[in-house]
Amino acid sequence: MSCVIGIDLGTSAVKALLVDRDGKVRAEASRNYPLFHEHTGWSEQRPEDWVEGTIGALRELISTSGVHPDEVEGISFSGQMHGLVLLDEANRPVRNAILWNDTRTTAECREIERVLGPDLLGIARNPALEGFTLPKILWVKRHEPDVFAKAKRFLLPKDYVRYRLTGEIHMDYSDAAGTLLLDVAGKKWSTEILAAFDLPASFCPPLVESHDHVGGVLPEVADQTGLAAGTKVFAGGADNACGAIGAGILSEGLTMCSIGTSGVILTYEQNRDTDYAGKVHFFNHGKADSFYAMGVTLAAGYSLSWFKQTFAPNESFADFLRGVGDIKPGSGGLLFTPYLVGERTPHADAVIRASFIGADGSHTRDHFARAVMEGITFSLNESMAIFREAGKPAGRVISIGGGAQNPVWLQMQADIFGATVVALENEQGPGLGAAMLAAYGCGWFDSLDACAAKFVKHAASYDPNPEAVETYRGLFDIYREIYTQTRGLNQALAAYRG
Repeated sequence: MSCVIGIDLGTSAVKALLVDRDGKVRAEASRNYPLFHEHTGWSEQRPEDWVEGTIGALRELISTSGVHPDEVEGISFSGQMHGLVLLDEANRPVRNAILWNDTRTTAECREIERVLGPDLLGIARNPALEGFTLPKILWVKRHEPDVFAKAKRFLLPKDYVRYRLTGEIHMDYSDAAGTLLLDVAGKKWSTEILAAFDLPASFCPPLVESHDHVGGVLPEVADQTGLAAGTKVFAGGADNACGAIGAGILSEGLTMCSIGTSGVILTYEQNRDTDYAGKVHFFNHGKADSFYAMGVTLAAGYSLSWFKQTFAPNESFADFLRGVGDIKPGSGGLLFTPYLVGERTPHADAVIRASFIGADGSHTRDHFARAVMEGITFSLNESMAIFREAGKPAGRVISIGGGAQNPVWLQMQADIFGATVVALENEQGPGLGAAMLAAYGCGWFDSLDACAAKFVKHAASYDPNPEAVETYRGLFDIYREIYTQTRGLNQALAAYRG
């Protein structure tokens, strides 16, 4: 049985999937690792923990699956974006990795805006946000000069793990697009941005396509994992790019809604010149010479988890949401904005916080729970509105993540988006996308599209209900006013937060 392995290096754990030629997941294994928050707003991990976790997951995968090592034809990766791994001359980390959700770099973001001005959006196609890699580089340069003096190059998280498995250093375009150092349309490191911040070209790794064969498993890694030495390793991609591949978002007209801790609305882009003026992210895709636009809700699934944990900690999610379907669309005039940790799209506001608007004595817990689900979806619909204003039809949406596990929520998405929403039969997220890159790289398919036709299987679909669509259209207009009306109040309240 020929198989490939997709490795998804997430923020809390690494997960490895063993996938056969039919796209069936034959085995999976995972390992958790810690996060470090030394100061408020800081978020770091030890790169060695990723390596040990990946090797442990691979060892379990091979030992428990019954697959012969020679049957594993290839390995590829999905990885958390934006994280900074600084390496010395011997390719050893000079400090802990600074992660995508680290927010210490506000001053560096303002510096990037001041130095580059409008050229930033013209080249990198994204605004300077705390999560991106360049602000982290500048922070280390400013605050830890002795550490930075040792740094000779940088990598992103999955690229470091891949280096440790193969001994080869590369970065794919989809991950490089999240650094603010890439000329996104030109598919090259920006000499202008590097020069502006006195960074040498050698600081950046060689660029490759996500499906490119970049090395083989080292003998010592083979001994540790049970894999065959020399097993082909392919570059892989950023987690959102791989999530899109795993959902089959590989052609125009397809959009993905992903609701995990955060939420993402992502649409395929073939035209490198599409200009959203920084309102949404614009990144290189894991499919060669293609792109995707993406809006982000920071506290999507987290908002519902917070509400449940606060008001029903001992109930299962199934029990907690059992009565939500009995509440009419609109939750009896109750609206929720999911700004628990600030917001990304379309507001990029770290100070704003969540609100319930319109509560009265008739509202029950089920009304509040439904309002939370609707508010999350309204927030994602703000990104959908940006896509449509730019001429994207967004008539068919593939829904993955926690929001795809509840039929009421899937119908809610269809009604709020005004689009057919489709769930997947065997959703595996970015890990499946990584496996698909390996399958394509191994020559199993002539294209990623052909691979998706085999691997990605649709389940139930949900068409918008015209009456609910009309209700939500009116409520969405009101929802969009809440940010403007509460922004100043939240700025005043910030001084009172613990």
